[in-house]
Amino acid sequence: MTINFILMFGLIAAGGLGYAMFVAVRSYLRFYGTRLVTCPETKREAAVALDAAKVARESLLGDPHFRLSACSRWPERKDCGQECLGQIEKAPEDCLVKNIVGKWYAGKSCAYCQKPFESADDIFRHRPALMGTDLKSMEWDEIRPEELPETFRTALPICWSCHIAETFRYQHPDLVVDNPWQNRQGEWTHPVSDSKPPERRVV
Repeated sequence: MTINFILMFGLIAAGGLGYAMFVAVRSYLRFYGTRLVTCPETKREAAVALDAAKVARESLLGDPHFRLSACSRWPERKDCGQECLGQIEKAPEDCLVKNIVGKWYAGKSCAYCQKPFESADDIFRHRPALMGTDLKSMEWDEIRPEELPETFRTALPICWSCHIAETFRYQHPDLVVDNPWQNRQGEWTHPVSDSKPPERRVV
């Protein structure tokens, strides 16, 4: 009887510990990451991060109490009241930077080759890029998170392959020769010949 009771108690304890770890890890992953909020003071975007470890610990005892661990306005405004936390509590997934980026690319096509960004996996398999008003291609995570919404208003989406090609073109213009009879989408535009030489070649 005693052995059976010990075994049963051990199984219950192990199950409880496993469930607690599951809840903590799930909470940590859900609230980890950079988020964009509208700063109540400036009415402009600010990049913030929750103390995800604290949220994970407190989730074991009930509803966690959110606090920021980082903000793009710190250290100057580190003593603010953190009123922006209400935006995260209301929609924690919508303000996550990765989700904002994914929604911007979804349904769009590369400005060069016209390849569509069809799914989140397709978008983030290789880090997608974009082209700003300066006509330079850059990866989206090279931009400060709080500057992404403004950048997205005028930028064009670029796939990884075209980003690499355009970066090489920009860095080594003397090594790239354009084919005048082929456009950026790879379409052959010569009025007579059916042959299709490559658009670019490296000298």
